[in-house]
Amino acid sequence: MPSKNTLCLWYNGTAEEAANFYAKTFPNSSVDAIHKAPGDYPSGKQGDVLTVEFTVMGLPCLGLNGGPIFPQTEAFSFQVATDDQAETDRYWHAIIDNGGQASACGWCKDKWGVSWQITPRALTQAIAHPDAATAKRAFDAMMSMAKIDIAAIEAAVKKT
Repeated sequence: MPSKNTLCLWYNGTAEEAANFYAKTFPNSSVDAIHKAPGDYPSGKQGDVLTVEFTVMGLPCLGLNGGPIFPQTEAFSFQVATDDQAETDRYWHAIIDNGGQASACGWCKDKWGVSWQITPRALTQAIAHPDAATAKRAFDAMMSMAKIDIAAIEAAVKKT
């Protein structure tokens, strides 16, 4: 039975390609079903892939091949909590090296325009530090980064 609440992501004919990439890149991810259009529609023909049901890290999603009218924006992003630098680097480079684009503060965009926040848990903990000066040092360090460097965040936390 489908999930009661599913994220729907709009693609320009590439939902299946995106879903396959997510399934091979992230744990607990899969392509669950592919549905073809039963008739012609504004951005496709009968028999084209219309929707793709997929899961990203346990989160149910639906990719809709709706055409070029609604591109992805940074207003929506997947936030992936990472446990160490190797995991941070792995996800970051999987997205960037597959036609994606780096941004700031751990954000990047995949080649389909979907935004991702690759966020080490160490960063989340550092910017929520109970000491305001420590949290600000970690925050300031993050603001100078594209991909998050955990060692640099930890060094900022330790400064006095």
